[in-house]
Amino acid sequence: MTKLDKPLRRELSVGEQAYTLTIDPDGLKLVEKGRRKGVELRWEDLINGDAALAAALQASVSAQR
Repeated sequence: MTKLDKPLRRELSVGEQAYTLTIDPDGLKLVEKGRRKGVELRWEDLINGDAALAAALQASVSAQR
């Protein structure tokens, strides 16, 4: 198995919108193409079951900006 030691980036489409998915040793990040800010999820949050809570919190903070 190959160890994840540097960021891996892939482009994907959801509907008609393009996104960049970055997977690195800390977690993953999904960003709308051409933007800097997106949704981040740490591996620890995913494993501990805090992923839904972390995603909801980040979405609410982003919506207020």
